[in-house]
Amino acid sequence: MKKCLFYIVSGMFWGAIFTSCSDFLDRESSDYSSSGFYKSEAAIENGTSGVYNCIYMNLGYNVPFNVYLDHYTGLGMERTENTTIGAGGALNPDNAGVQSFWSLLYGLIARANSVIYGSGEYLDGIGGKALQYISEVKVLRAFAYYNLIATYGDVPFFTSPVTVDQYKDPKTSKAEILDFILTDIDDAVANLPWTATERGRVDKAFAYGLKARAALLGGSLNYADKGTAYFRIAAEAAKQVIGQRGLAASFDDLFNITGQAGADVRNEMLFELMYSKQGSQRIHVIAFGQVSRNTGQTGRHPAMLLADLYECIDGKRIDESPLYDPTHPQKDRDPRFHSTLWMHGDTVTVNNGSVVRQIINAYDNETPFYDFSSGEWVSQNNADINSAAAWASFCNAGSGYIWAKFSNEVAENISAQSCNVPIMRYAEVLLTYAEAKIELNELDNTVYDAINQVRNRAGMPGVSTDRIGNQNKMRQLVRNERNVEFALEGLHQVDMRRWDIGDLENGQASYGLPIPTIRYEGMTGSDVPNFKKSERHDLNNIATYDAYKDKLKVRDRNRFWNKKFNLWPIPQLEIDRNPNLIQNEGY
Repeated sequence: MKKCLFYIVSGMFWGAIFTSCSDFLDRESSDYSSSGFYKSEAAIENGTSGVYNCIYMNLGYNVPFNVYLDHYTGLGMERTENTTIGAGGALNPDNAGVQSFWSLLYGLIARANSVIYGSGEYLDGIGGKALQYISEVKVLRAFAYYNLIATYGDVPFFTSPVTVDQYKDPKTSKAEILDFILTDIDDAVANLPWTATERGRVDKAFAYGLKARAALLGGSLNYADKGTAYFRIAAEAAKQVIGQRGLAASFDDLFNITGQAGADVRNEMLFELMYSKQGSQRIHVIAFGQVSRNTGQTGRHPAMLLADLYECIDGKRIDESPLYDPTHPQKDRDPRFHSTLWMHGDTVTVNNGSVVRQIINAYDNETPFYDFSSGEWVSQNNADINSAAAWASFCNAGSGYIWAKFSNEVAENISAQSCNVPIMRYAEVLLTYAEAKIELNELDNTVYDAINQVRNRAGMPGVSTDRIGNQNKMRQLVRNERNVEFALEGLHQVDMRRWDIGDLENGQASYGLPIPTIRYEGMTGSDVPNFKKSERHDLNNIATYDAYKDKLKVRDRNRFWNKKFNLWPIPQLEIDRNPNLIQNEGY
């Protein structure tokens, strides 16, 4: 039975203290922070639980924040055209998501600062697990600051409870905050086990993994002109974890409640949002908002740009592989395609209170459903085409694909899911190590092995001989691996910034499945995406569709990209509160 300990706090007093994490800096009484509240292990443990509670940052509809973030890139989309942050039109200082993410992150920081500062003078005399709890809190605070500098750039920086005067402080440089993160994690790791005894707690593996993730950001964006140094820090931090943990045997097992019970999945999940239907329940509804209209609602869609990233099983990109068939795009593809995406013609099974098996159909008013009592397939109404809500379906509001990740669930109702949501997996550590070493141009067998572990687990061939020793081809490969391995896990928004490819992903309309008069059977062998419009397109595996776009569904015709979108704006509410906050350039 999973423990979901992080939101359990003792008594009404603690409940009042830790219920809300949404107000910027969530300022607390200085008496609470410094007058002896955290002078026992029990008090520090409770304070730590309150900090964990703040990592459940929902940006809307009871969906974890990291799931939403991929829909602010070219690889995902919300159902209403040209309104999402990724499409450019809604990325402004008044956007509710921009404000919410800022406030939730600073709420976490405020809780963490309260526990760290308030316990400081008592730690030496407490003993027990107090030092471990404080180390966990430091890593969680580093996680919040990483997300702030990755999303907003320079931001206000506080390491203790904030006074009224400090509330007017200007921004601190992202490089200074990054250096603090790296040092603070180094201070914390000594008091952490390699694998947390209670699932869902911070441990040494996640701490080093977060250090590697943060340093990779600084290296890619050359913070303070120290890019090389940060890449080396990223590689060394990732190397600390390699061999300490391992990959799950099955990629699919990582994203449903049955698979997550396995010890191998536990080993890969370096840090995860814990959910439970036991005791004080905590659930999410990821799948319900992304499946077929026949089994749920549809508010979020994967883009065809993502679908076309998955290689064929021969390890070649679809424009280079003889196996690619435009009439059956899901055939002979990287198995992660099928684990991540569903499309027209796929047979899928979903639990929406009862188990429903259907054939996904993007064109017809009826589609086959399996009758479990008779053992036969029966043609029934297809709500994706023929219903009042069909406008929002995967083939109308979307680009022809459905998120299979987190949706391939038969053991529990997708309208009340309790499968955990990964924040960091061991696969990320392997690919972070590989990317940092590639950027340092230190290509050796450890790099190839790290990538091969991830590819081979998925059933894909190892690094091809034409890539060995070629920095640019290895850079291309590791970027693609991150995209197809971590889709819908919230990493790509930062990757898009690090690689400076926002214009490639978001500067064109969104194309999708063949239009009804063509359908898939009307496609020809020449209807293959072009990945070589420019060297940058080729390097980053960004497809374009100019040669046959008239055959394809199109949405987001007014989609655009502005360089300022590489950072989100500072929320206008915070600018109004603090006249010393300078808005990010261009907003």
